[in-house]
Amino acid sequence: MTFFSKHLGALAAGVAGSVLLAGAAFADPAVIYDLGGKFDKSFNEAAYNGAEAWKAETGGTFADLELQNDAQREQALRRFASQGSNPIVMAGFSWGTALTTVAAEFPDTKFVVIDAVVDAPNVQSIIFDEHTGSFLVGAIAALKSTTGTVGFVGGMDVPIIHKFYCGYAQGAKAANPDVKLIENYTGTTPAAWNDPVTAGELTKAQFDAGADVVFAAAGGSGLGVLQAAADAGKFSIGVDSNQNYLHPGSVLTSMLKRVDVAVQTSLTEANFKPGLTVLGLAESGVGYSLDEHNAALIPDDMKAKVDDLSAKIQSGEIVVHDYTADNTCPA
Repeated sequence: MTFFSKHLGALAAGVAGSVLLAGAAFADPAVIYDLGGKFDKSFNEAAYNGAEAWKAETGGTFADLELQNDAQREQALRRFASQGSNPIVMAGFSWGTALTTVAAEFPDTKFVVIDAVVDAPNVQSIIFDEHTGSFLVGAIAALKSTTGTVGFVGGMDVPIIHKFYCGYAQGAKAANPDVKLIENYTGTTPAAWNDPVTAGELTKAQFDAGADVVFAAAGGSGLGVLQAAADAGKFSIGVDSNQNYLHPGSVLTSMLKRVDVAVQTSLTEANFKPGLTVLGLAESGVGYSLDEHNAALIPDDMKAKVDDLSAKIQSGEIVVHDYTADNTCPA
């Protein structure tokens, strides 16, 4: 998989539901980011970084676009496809309806969608085992906690974010069966991805209730969680991108979801594989981050325990529940 890159300035404004792209025709690949902004330091920025890595590796160029609202999805896809972009890569779970329609209209265009599944001969769907990566950071949270209470602040209250929480809860309980968990979400609309103030307030409330580690799975809103933890002298866990550098010594680790690698691979048309691609621990599609910013926070004995859990998940000895399979969370 590899994603294309060429900075085409974005969408526009003024006409409700319309998308204005640069006028010249092009045949480069295109990347369309989801709501929340290209530089959210999380999910969308991981997609951007993957496209930039592809650009540096190949010398190619790509068009890209930031959505401003859900109504723009179908028109953005149709405009890129009609101008010859190939492949077109989009990030986010909300693309299913628009892509199903447009993919049928442009059978010779290759589409790659991350976090959604569309069954069409010219679509590659890439999803991640977020629950297994979240299991590992849940174990880290419980092992690090001195209060026995850990928290979770999700973004939009939707199944894929419950998938993060459920894995996190199961991992925390695997490390400490007596651990207590606090769970909150920033909202029920797409605005939930870009509300760091609410996320920060939820985090402060969780700290007041006894939590000393909080996992943010909230896109741009998660920056509020990380800031609140740093201000309180407690720990946060980042998501999607490696966010350890944002508050060294306070960000305990980050649950890596390698959207960047998926995009980088997908931008090369030769890598296109129609159908479903699932990236998990074995494919290094998910995991936890360890670098100079948090190495002192995760001692060798903790790392050994978490790496053992990872090996047991990959061998099948531990089965991590996938919330999206049946919308239940037994943890």
